[in-house]
Amino acid sequence: MPVTLRSVTSEDEEFLLKLYSIVRAEELAQVPWSDLQKEAFLRMQFAAQQLHYRDHNPTATHDIILLDGLAIGRLYVARRESEIRILDVTILPEYRNKGLGTPLIKSLMDEAARAGKPLNIWVEFFNPSHKLFDRLGFVKVEDDRVNHLMEWKSEDEG
Repeated sequence: MPVTLRSVTSEDEEFLLKLYSIVRAEELAQVPWSDLQKEAFLRMQFAAQQLHYRDHNPTATHDIILLDGLAIGRLYVARRESEIRILDVTILPEYRNKGLGTPLIKSLMDEAARAGKPLNIWVEFFNPSHKLFDRLGFVKVEDDRVNHLMEWKSEDEG
């Protein structure tokens, strides 16, 4: 099952909104809003997130993760002067824990090693992907009381 990436296009907006909505579903299940209110909230929050990514990381890549051509997730990466930052990596729940994200992260680790830069990502404390990043050798270097900044450095970098 080959996993590939392609740049996000305007045709991907509904898929990306669906992906965002799935990620927020558990949280929204706890509020007493109607489905219409939840949908409006999700659309507003999704638009705000996309705007934030574009405004704060204008040169970042925004890619759709594909499995045999089927969209299963997203990967946003900012390649900065002093680091490579994974802004977001999200895979649909039915495709998680199947080893599909690991090659993508390892590819970024290889890129960071070649560039002599650390690779990092903010991960919410409760996010199960902590296990993946721990297993790949990322360490917690900072926290903001909601998220950990996890960082990987090649052995050459120290």
